[in-house]
Amino acid sequence: MSDTFRPQSSANFSRRAVLKLGIGAGLAAIVTPAVAEALRHGVLPPVVARDEAAQGVLIARAIPSSGEKLPVVGIGTARRYDVSTAEEKAPLRETLREFPKLGGKVIDTAPGYGQAEVVTGELVSELGIRERLFLATKVSIRGTDAAPGVAQMEESFRRLKTARIDLMQVWNLQGTSTLLPVLREMKAAGRIRYVGVTTSSDQQYPILEQLMQSETLDFIQIDYAADNRNAAERVLPLAREKGIGVLVNLPFGRTRVFQNVLQTPVPEWAKEFDASSWAQIFLKYIVANPAVTCVIPGTAQVKYVNDNTAGMRGGLPTAEHLKRIEALVQRSM
Repeated sequence: MSDTFRPQSSANFSRRAVLKLGIGAGLAAIVTPAVAEALRHGVLPPVVARDEAAQGVLIARAIPSSGEKLPVVGIGTARRYDVSTAEEKAPLRETLREFPKLGGKVIDTAPGYGQAEVVTGELVSELGIRERLFLATKVSIRGTDAAPGVAQMEESFRRLKTARIDLMQVWNLQGTSTLLPVLREMKAAGRIRYVGVTTSSDQQYPILEQLMQSETLDFIQIDYAADNRNAAERVLPLAREKGIGVLVNLPFGRTRVFQNVLQTPVPEWAKEFDASSWAQIFLKYIVANPAVTCVIPGTAQVKYVNDNTAGMRGGLPTAEHLKRIEALVQRSM
C-alpha cells in the first residue's frame, strides 16, 4: 500500500497548497529567482541539471541482512498507477524517467493495486531503467495451499517484465506460514533477492512482532507518519534489534499531515536540516529514525518526485526538530 490511497482532488489540493506556503517561510532567500517563481506557482522545477554538491549528500541506508545500500526515499504505486490510457500513463512515464536521475531506486507495487504492476513493468522496460531500480512487490493467499500464491508471483514476474524481483513481501500478513518457506526457496534459487512482510494496520502489529521474533526476515513494511507514531514504540526498535530492513508506507497519512499544516508556512528552522517543503519535512521526520531503510510515498508527477527526492539529501532533523514537527501536526488534529 502507498500514500496514493486518497481522494485525488483532496490530495492534489493539499500538496499544492503547502508547496505554495513554502515561499512564505523565506525560501526565496535560498533559491534562485527562477526556482522561487516556480515555487510560487506550486511546482518544483526539475533538479537533474544541478550538480551533486548543490543537491546535497544522498542519504542511503544499508539493508541489515546484506549491507546493500538504498536511497531513503522511494515510490509507491497504489491507485495512481492503476491506469490504462496513454494520457494517464504520460505523467507516470516522466516521473519514472526522472526518479533514478535524482538518485531514487526503490519502487513498491502489488498485484492488488489493479494495473499498477503492469504499468510499472511497461514503463520501466520502455525507459530501460530496470537495472537502476530496486523493485518490490507482494503476494498473499487465503488458506494453506501455496499454489495460488506461486501462480500470483509468476504473474508478477511477467507483469514487471523481469527475471528477478528484488523484494517479495507477504501482503498484510496473509498466508505467512505457507508463503515464507516458498519465498525462501525462491531466494535461494536467485529469483528474488529479499523476503519480507507488510502491514498498514496497527491492529496487526502484535502478529507482526511475533513474526519478527520467530522468522528470518529481510524486510518489514509498515505505516508510519508524523501523526501516526505507534510503530516507533515497539516495531521499529525490534526491527533494529533483529536486523530487519524497514519500508514505510503512508508517510503522509493519506494527506492527513498536509491537512494538519494547510495554513502553516514552512518554518524557518527546517533549513537547519535542509528541508524546503512540508513533504520534505515529513519524509525527513520518518527517515530520522535509524531503523527506517526507505520511505515510499505515492508519487505520480514530476513535481512531486522532485520534491520528495530532495528529502533524501542533506541533513536530518534533531530530536528537538522532531518534537517541533510533532507539535505542529498535533496542534491541528
